[in-house]
Amino acid sequence: MTDTKRALIIFPTYNEKENIEKIIKAVLPLDSRLEILVVDDNSPDGTGQIADNLAAAEARIHTMHREKKEGLGRAYIAGFKWGIDKKYDYIFEMDADFSHDPRYLPDFLMAIEENDLVLGSRYISGVNVVNWPMSRLLLSYYANAYTRIVTGLPVRDATGGFKCFRREVLETIDLNAIKSNGYIFQIEVSMRVWKKGFRIKEIPIIFADRQFGSSKMSKKIVREAIWKVWFLRLMSMFGKLK
Repeated sequence: MTDTKRALIIFPTYNEKENIEKIIKAVLPLDSRLEILVVDDNSPDGTGQIADNLAAAEARIHTMHREKKEGLGRAYIAGFKWGIDKKYDYIFEMDADFSHDPRYLPDFLMAIEENDLVLGSRYISGVNVVNWPMSRLLLSYYANAYTRIVTGLPVRDATGGFKCFRREVLETIDLNAIKSNGYIFQIEVSMRVWKKGFRIKEIPIIFADRQFGSSKMSKKIVREAIWKVWFLRLMSMFGKLK
């Protein structure tokens, strides 16, 4: 990343008090041009206040507080809009629970120099997931195969949430038209990028299940992903993914 480039990492949070300070302190030393936006959905455990305290002491940390929990997709959309408005060159999606290891951030920053969207992939070089039960691993692996077959999206890990976008890519997308949450949000955004002809690159990562806090996975999120990939395919066929 050249000296003039600025990168924003968006951390959507809900009850991440055990993780938020640790992940921020792990990220910021990696590159002086990295900044952080914590988008907190009014966490009852005080995550938002912890983030505010950190932001008061460090200019590279920013916070956004939303009134209630509205899901991952809505949090990222809010963060995207903030990052676009502030003219960051690169905008990241990243989990705050260390399932996305900060050590891969330099690899993303290198890859984004020649691409428009970089995806951290658990399945581009085998299966690289740690501490998941076999049932969840199989669900994730076959959900991605199912997504490729139904939508044609040419990536191995369409449901992953470790991503880096060029700002110009997000500027071309109608963010207000995206209503998805959970896994399907990740699929929809990548499909919109792909359909616009942007360059997408997957880089290998090892994904480790969270050590603290609880997963936001639910049956509702899985059901949404199963049926909505067909909806995305229809939207794609009729040129509605913009």
